[in-house]
Amino acid sequence: MNKITAADLWEARKDCVILDVRSPGEFLKGHIPGASNLPIFSDEERARVGTLYKQTSREVAFLEGLDFIGPKLRFFIEETTRLAPDKKILIHCWRGGLRSQSIAVLLEAAGFSCQLLEGGYKSYRTHCREVLMAEDAHLILLGGKTGSGKTDILNELMDLQEQVIDLEGLAHHKGSVFGMLGQEPQPTKEQFENNLYECFSSFDLKKRIWLESESQSIGQAFIPDAVFKKFRNSPIFVVERTFDQRIHRLVNDYGQFQKKELIHAFKKIEKRLGGQHLKAALEAIKVGDGEEACAIALGYYDKAYERSTIDNGFTLATSISTLKMTDQQIAQKLILTAKKNGL
Repeated sequence: MNKITAADLWEARKDCVILDVRSPGEFLKGHIPGASNLPIFSDEERARVGTLYKQTSREVAFLEGLDFIGPKLRFFIEETTRLAPDKKILIHCWRGGLRSQSIAVLLEAAGFSCQLLEGGYKSYRTHCREVLMAEDAHLILLGGKTGSGKTDILNELMDLQEQVIDLEGLAHHKGSVFGMLGQEPQPTKEQFENNLYECFSSFDLKKRIWLESESQSIGQAFIPDAVFKKFRNSPIFVVERTFDQRIHRLVNDYGQFQKKELIHAFKKIEKRLGGQHLKAALEAIKVGDGEEACAIALGYYDKAYERSTIDNGFTLATSISTLKMTDQQIAQKLILTAKKNGL
């Protein structure tokens, strides 16, 4: 069977299905995006084999593992057939050791074409960090106060064939206490890094990459230090919108959610808003006055934005006046401005 390195994974995966044979708990913590989990051991079985290996001997642990695996052999073949009907698979475990090699021998005997990821998931994680720390990515940040429509503008840039990383999309969070509304559960810190790497690995790093200027934490997701350092050293184009325009957009974005969800989110920033402002915001929500509730929230978030820009050491490259422009027109203007600045 062939072995491939983590650096070759992006091309190799186009023709095969990735099977992660680690335990469900290992897979849940972090995995290669797009991989399917075919665990050789359950979490409990893995713990049992590991304990025997450490406390007794390799031989005893191996035999115990065989007892766990034996009844599952037919299932492994049938499940792999379901996941990879073309019979082309790439297998990995944690270090590219006994688990992946054993299942590869079985599946090759059953007629599958198998490749092994050299060094396993551990080597993939090492490669992720190396790519994310690379110095040659040409990043441009899109800044602007809450409600400026930065995500919508990034989508327009994507439609114009620009390279775009949607950090909030990867994090399943829009970055504020309201950012979890309507979102799927957030990925683990490790999985967020994997998802971020996947974006970088699919791009031409010699060309510009657009992404939103974010705090280092997006909900529970966390931008790696090396990547965030790049952000601080990257040019920022700041989109300017009027206060009323931002309120209108926020009402459209968040007005669909239930009042109890909005109230719960507001209560999370009670200390920062102040009791009087919180009371006014909750009253506005109860009577359906979304504009007033948004105005109160923006009073806090505008101050937080100014502090964040200063504290994170960002240097503003260009302020883009976009008061009467559509999101598509802004995207077009951003591209032209980037080209004029040699970006």
